[in-house]
Amino acid sequence: MLIVLSPAKALNFDAAPPSAPLTLPQMTDHTAELAKSTKKLRVSDLKRMMSLSDALAKLNRERFQAFAPESEDGMQAAFAFNGDVYMGLKARELDRKALAWAQDHVRILSGLYGVLRPLDAIQPYRLEMGVKIKTRRGQSLYDFWGERISGVLDETIAGHKDKTVVNCASGEYFGAVDRKALKAPVLSCRFLEEKDGEARIISFFAKRARGSMARYAIDNRIDKAADLKAFDTDGYRFRPDLSSDEELTFMRPQPPPPSRAKAQA
Repeated sequence: MLIVLSPAKALNFDAAPPSAPLTLPQMTDHTAELAKSTKKLRVSDLKRMMSLSDALAKLNRERFQAFAPESEDGMQAAFAFNGDVYMGLKARELDRKALAWAQDHVRILSGLYGVLRPLDAIQPYRLEMGVKIKTRRGQSLYDFWGERISGVLDETIAGHKDKTVVNCASGEYFGAVDRKALKAPVLSCRFLEEKDGEARIISFFAKRARGSMARYAIDNRIDKAADLKAFDTDGYRFRPDLSSDEELTFMRPQPPPPSRAKAQA
């Protein structure tokens, strides 16, 4: 079983836990090829492509100019990403054995790196998977990565007893996985909040739940996708009536907004 996550726009490059090893990304050659195109991007290009402010567009142009694909410097991906998913994952709290298990069972999709393991070193960047960028392979990052991401996922999961890819990524990022090329079966996870008799997906909560699902699998060393049905973090419960062979649905009573929850704590 292999759990797939999205990256985060927010980054935290504070010091990593001292016991955590640092590994090199697996698709460095492709990242180096893509970097030739990102170095050509102007501030105006980045501002338009990702709806950035002038300051963020300038910052990310500087990052692309300084980017060194072959460098062994950087921060472990699971520590560097700092969005909602990673608040659920809480990777900085994992011990060495848990990180080693995650290294074999968790993958992070990336517009710049393709596929990342949790301990792979990354440099500061922002490149959303859905952007249009011209390269020698096409007009978008989906064109650039093509079947390559699927190939890496298949190669990774080949040694697992359960060869299921568990999709805990967003539609934007899992869209980079060529489903026709992917040999492994895919099982997606959906997280619903119930209020006044209605259930819906709330982005903030769903993102955090995806990270929590990965953390649940790591803590319990779950290597069979079917065993994820026992997930019960933060009040979620498996709903077989809303699930299918391709999708597991979990639901809970909708909690108060984060600010209100903090005030009540």
